[in-house]
Amino acid sequence: MNGIFVGCGQITWNSTYPEEQILQDIAQAGYDGAPAGPKNGRTAEQTMELYTKHGLRPAPGYFSAEFWREDQRETILSAAEQQARFAQALGCTELYVAASGFDYVTPSGKTRSELAGHVRAEDGMTDAEWECFGSTLNVVAALTREYDVRSCFHNHVGTVIETRKEVDRLLSVTDPDLLFLGPDTGHLAWAGADVLEFARTYASRIRTMHLKDVHDSVVARGRDEGWDYRTFNRNGVFAELGEGSVDFPSLFGVLAKAGFSGWVIAETDVTQKATALESVTVSRRYLQSIGV
Repeated sequence: MNGIFVGCGQITWNSTYPEEQILQDIAQAGYDGAPAGPKNGRTAEQTMELYTKHGLRPAPGYFSAEFWREDQRETILSAAEQQARFAQALGCTELYVAASGFDYVTPSGKTRSELAGHVRAEDGMTDAEWECFGSTLNVVAALTREYDVRSCFHNHVGTVIETRKEVDRLLSVTDPDLLFLGPDTGHLAWAGADVLEFARTYASRIRTMHLKDVHDSVVARGRDEGWDYRTFNRNGVFAELGEGSVDFPSLFGVLAKAGFSGWVIAETDVTQKATALESVTVSRRYLQSIGV
């Protein structure tokens, strides 16, 4: 598809792999780039040099925070400005913004991580926390736009914004002219959302996307047995693109109809393949097979 750049998330490799090896593998698998953000004190110029060395472009980075906490607002805004300044220097016009909250304790006494994939309405934030979340995120989005960087909200299972209803509520209390979307297809499916219906509803706000796939049978088993986030991972909830339940050809049809262009980021958070390189190569070849 014209106007689409395909990046690869580095999360598939574990922490023992040196960054040079990861970028080399991503380039070998045929991707255009990889997410980039402030890391280890490295400047934007040094980051650009590193990516260029491997024939890659910097793709939108990722910023998560406890947006529902009023006492964290100034810290969040400072960190968001650093992210936006760095993204602008790299030529990135989008930034994924996500809720943290794996350790958020719900009224039941369980954390959102423990309730991943089977969260209930009563496990959500309080009205006051929702108000703070929306207002802080609006300010973050306005701040990043000052650097010509769009904040794109990213849903994630195990955080305080997991379900379709939670995403809908957040988008209803944020400014559509400031806050855009960078949804994750796998996390939508895992949370029980209809990925295609979500994309049709919010196509005008989608500016970038994480492409993930999941195994429906694992999602269903984990929901029935009450697994936590880590147990889902250990049991192989994530699939390489094209090997799970997400209908990517139809999804890209929706995006094409909406005139989408920009970065999509392929990710398999935890692979069951022999190596990360094999995993990301499978996903890249699948995307190429459907014209992406």
